[in-house]
Amino acid sequence: MNSDIAQLDGLDTIPKLLDRNAREIGDKPASREKEYGIWQSWTWSEVRGEVEALALGLLELGLKKGDHVAIIGNNRPYFYWAMVACQSCGAVPVPLYQDSVAKEMAYVLKHCGTRFAIVENQEQVDKLLEMGSKLKTLKQIVYIDPRGLRNYDHTSMRSYKEVQKLGREHADSKRGKQKLSLREELEKRKAKLTGNDACVILYTSGTTGEPKGVVLSHYNIVATAKNSSEFDHLCADDSVLAYLPMAWVGDFIFSIGQSFWTGFCVSCPESPDTMHQDMGEIGPTYFFAPPRFYESLLTTVAIRMEDASAIKRNIYKYFMDHAGKTGGPILDGKSVGLWDRLKYALGNILVYGPLKNSLGLSRVRVGYTAGEAIGPEIFDFYRSLGINLKQLYGQTEAAVFVTQQPDGEVRADTVGVPSPGVELRIDESGEVFYRSPGVFQDYFKNAKSTAATKDKEGWVATGDAGFIETGSGHLRIIDRAKDVGKMADGRLFAPKYVENKLKFYPNILEAVVFGDGRDKCCAFINIDLNAVGNWAERNNITYASYQDLAGLPQVLAMIQAHVEEVNESIASDEMLSGCQIHRFLALHKQLDADDGELTRTQKVRRRIIEEKFSNLIDALYDGSNNIFADTEVTYEDGRKGRISATLEIRNTRVTTIEQRAAA
Repeated sequence: MNSDIAQLDGLDTIPKLLDRNAREIGDKPASREKEYGIWQSWTWSEVRGEVEALALGLLELGLKKGDHVAIIGNNRPYFYWAMVACQSCGAVPVPLYQDSVAKEMAYVLKHCGTRFAIVENQEQVDKLLEMGSKLKTLKQIVYIDPRGLRNYDHTSMRSYKEVQKLGREHADSKRGKQKLSLREELEKRKAKLTGNDACVILYTSGTTGEPKGVVLSHYNIVATAKNSSEFDHLCADDSVLAYLPMAWVGDFIFSIGQSFWTGFCVSCPESPDTMHQDMGEIGPTYFFAPPRFYESLLTTVAIRMEDASAIKRNIYKYFMDHAGKTGGPILDGKSVGLWDRLKYALGNILVYGPLKNSLGLSRVRVGYTAGEAIGPEIFDFYRSLGINLKQLYGQTEAAVFVTQQPDGEVRADTVGVPSPGVELRIDESGEVFYRSPGVFQDYFKNAKSTAATKDKEGWVATGDAGFIETGSGHLRIIDRAKDVGKMADGRLFAPKYVENKLKFYPNILEAVVFGDGRDKCCAFINIDLNAVGNWAERNNITYASYQDLAGLPQVLAMIQAHVEEVNESIASDEMLSGCQIHRFLALHKQLDADDGELTRTQKVRRRIIEEKFSNLIDALYDGSNNIFADTEVTYEDGRKGRISATLEIRNTRVTTIEQRAAA
C-alpha cells in the first residue's frame, strides 16, 4: 500500500487536502448552509480556520489520539468540519443516524467506546443523557444549537462555539510533558497522520443482524475519491447538496472525500423538509440519491399531472412518449433524426426543461443512484429528460465505488464497469468479489466477520449474485446472493427484480415478495399514502387513516391491476417468469425503521419481516381470503402502540409465456 500512497503526491490524508485547498484555492467556496432563509458561505481558507479552532478546543478538552468521536445530527457544515478537526487530532469520527432511537445509538456508542460526542441540538443531547450510566466512556458532549439547554448541567457539556473560542484563546498555551503549545501539538499530530491511519468508522445498516463498524483509512477515502472524481471529470467548479445521512458512506465520500480532493462546494439544506426547495436554489451539478428518492420524485410528478388540466396532461403525455424514444439516445450522443431532434427541442421548452427545473435537477451534469437496484422504467424516465443519471455499485466496505457507468455506456440493466483501480471476479456460485484501493481495514472489534468477508489477498465478498457481460465488461447484479433462490419447480427466484417493477407505480411505496422454495410467489404491498390519498380525494373517497385507505376495495383493485401488469411484463422473461405474483395483501401499516422492518437507509430487513408477519405469509399460501393482523408499532416519541385490521387477500391473474407471445 505504501507505493500506492506515494502516487497521491503526499496528499494521503483529509487534513492534508484541507491545507492544500486553503493554500491553492482558498478564495473558492467550500461550504454553504441555508439558515433562516439565507444562504451562508465559507471559503476553503475560512473552513481551515474553523476546523483548526475546533481541533485546538478539542485538544484543550483532552481529546486523545485514537479516541472515537460520535457525530450526530442533520447535514450541517459544522459537522463536516468537526470530522476533519477530529482527524487532525488523530481521533476517529463515528457518524450516527440522527433519527436513531436511544437504544440503537447506545449499541454503536458502547461498541466503539465513544469518549466525545458532537451533536446538533437538545433532542440528541437528551438521547445521550437518557443512556446515562450505560455510556461509561462518554466524557464530553459538544452541541451546536443551544436552544433549550440553558438549564442543563454543563459539567461535561459545552457549545460548539465555546469549544472553538477555547481553542483560539489557548492556542499558544503550553501543555503536556513536552511543554508544547496547543498549536504545536496539533501540528505534531497532523504531521504524524498517515494514509494508513483510520479516517472514519461507519456502521453498516444491519440488514441481517447488529451493525458492524467498518474502519476506513485515509488512503481508502482519498484514493477512492481521486479515482472516482477523475472517472467523471469532477472539478472545483462542481457543487453537491449534502442531505443524505452522514452515517452513510455515500455522504462521507461525496461530501468529504471527493469534495476535499477536487475542491468543489458542499451545500447543506436548511432542514430535511425544505430540501427540495433548497436544491432548486442551489442547482447542484453533481448529485446522488438512492432509488427511493427518485421514486418519490416521480410519484410527486404523477400526482401533479393528475391534478393538471386535460390539455396539460395531453401535452405532457405526448412529449414524454417522444422523450422515451429519443431522450436517451440524444443524451448518449447517438444518431437521431433531425425531425425527432426538433420535436425533442420543442419538448424541452414546453415540458422537460420546466420539469427538471421544478425538480431541482436542471444543472445536474453527473447524477448517480445506488444502494439497491432501481426500476428500469424509473431510470429511463430521468434519462429521457436529458438528466445524465447513471448507476454505480458500491459498498461501505469499498469506500463506495466498485463499478461506475461511463458516459455513452449507460444502461438500466447493468451497474457499469470496474471503477479505476478495482478488480472484479465471480466465483463458482455466482457471488461477486472485488478488491480495490478502497477496501476497508477491518470490522471494528470483529475479527471473525472481517475474515469471513475479506480474504488474505484482499478480495471482498459482496454477498450479491451477478455476472460480467461478455464484450461490454459491464457487471450485472441479479440480487442479494442470500435472497436469490429457487422456486419449488427449480425456476429462479429473484425478489428484488419484481419489487422494483412494482415500485415504478406511484401508488406502491414498498413491496416484499416471497417464493423461495415455494410453488408460487406472493407479496406484501405498502401503498404510498400521498399518491393514493390524492387519488382518493379526487374520486371523493373518504378514509380515516392509512390502514383504512389501504383496505378500501377500490384501492385493492387498483393495486391488483398494477400487479397483473407487472406479471405480464415478467412473463416475457423466460428465466424469471416463475416470479409472477399469484396472491398479495396490502399491509395495514408502513414498514418502518423504528419498528425494525427497514434499515436506516430504507432497505428491507427480509428476515425480520418474515418472522414478524409469519401469520400473514401463511395466510397468503393457505388459500385464506382474509387475515386479522395485530402489530406493535413505535411512535416518533418512542412510545409503543398497536395497530390492528382485517386484511383482504387477493388472487391475481398470471400470464403464461404463450399468452404473452400471442398478445
